[in-house]
Amino acid sequence: MATNQTFDNLTGTFSASQLLQLLRDGAPRTRSELAQRTGLSRSTIAQRIDELMGLGLIVSTEDAISTGGRPSARFELNATGRIIIAIDMGATHCSVGLTDVLGTVIDTTTSRMDIARGPRALIEECLATATELLKKNRRARDTVVAVGIGLPGPVEFATGRPDNPPIMPGWHDFDVPACVRETFDVPTLVDNDVNIAALGERTVRWPEVSELIYVKVATGIGAGIISGSDLQRGSRGIAGDIGHVRVSKGAEIQCTCGNFGCLEATAGGPAIARNLRAVGIAAESNGDIVDLALNGNLTVTGAVREAGRTIGEVLTTCVSIINPSVIVIGGSISTAGDHLLAGIREVVYSNSIPLATENLTIVQSRVGAHAGIIGAGVMAGNHVLSASYINEQIRTLRAV
Repeated sequence: MATNQTFDNLTGTFSASQLLQLLRDGAPRTRSELAQRTGLSRSTIAQRIDELMGLGLIVSTEDAISTGGRPSARFELNATGRIIIAIDMGATHCSVGLTDVLGTVIDTTTSRMDIARGPRALIEECLATATELLKKNRRARDTVVAVGIGLPGPVEFATGRPDNPPIMPGWHDFDVPACVRETFDVPTLVDNDVNIAALGERTVRWPEVSELIYVKVATGIGAGIISGSDLQRGSRGIAGDIGHVRVSKGAEIQCTCGNFGCLEATAGGPAIARNLRAVGIAAESNGDIVDLALNGNLTVTGAVREAGRTIGEVLTTCVSIINPSVIVIGGSISTAGDHLLAGIREVVYSNSIPLATENLTIVQSRVGAHAGIIGAGVMAGNHVLSASYINEQIRTLRAV
């Protein structure tokens, strides 16, 4: 038997869930190849394959090249046969999408919304949109295996309940998964919107990077932290909540959280718009700021760059503490040309110690608006492909 084999309490041997992990790399394998990798007999491999096929998690693909005699079937992860509903809520927008279990986007749509309308109405609207996307893409409801949701505030990940989110009145301690189960009775994973964007960005563009910070600059400001290749949520789910770090130039500005001088209240989209209106420029929204900057308004581009400098102050500390190799800047304000990025780079590179920035890359998001949808799909997909969840499903299957 293979020396790297591990055992599992469910089966007493190499389990179906562990077999699936071998197939997550996307390479189809024959029964013989799987037996060689695991040290299991062909009969046990056949049993594990039957269990995974019964759950719809793997499929038989084209025959392997024959060396004489009957060709052998190969098996691979059924990534597209199961659907994740992915929802990315911001303060003023909501994206709803369908992904496969690896986070690949099948379809998505984005609309404006106000997070302050409260949880039930918005969740029900998002699920109604998801139902329409299923119909549009000719996917049956029973192919949905999980829902992934990102929210613009702190979330207790273990329960999926928002935890005193500053810009989300009526959302505190709301049972989001229970609300979703009224429409789709499947596992529901809920996290901060910046965390899922960090997952999406890393999955698509930086899969080999183990230390990454994703910063979203929009109505609010937040960071998702990947360290040791894992998303870091902290003990209460607020790791990366840099928007409420106090900065020197904002001492007299009150934040939505109630404190004074927060980064978000000083350099977020509403703060930039407020400063522009004070000098006679009609900027009411993040979209106005982006449009004016892209049209070359020097006052606006200067204001965006100054916001970048302020954000850079906080990121300089993050660089010393976390020592990332990549910082990705996303969110709507990041699309206002290179001005935000230039301000951030200016401060981080000049104020950090050379060792910390020697191999540090600071770039604009390469995934853009889809980062949250991809990340929500990855988050939920990782759950339904996890060993513990698959073992639970096999127990249920065997009990039928």
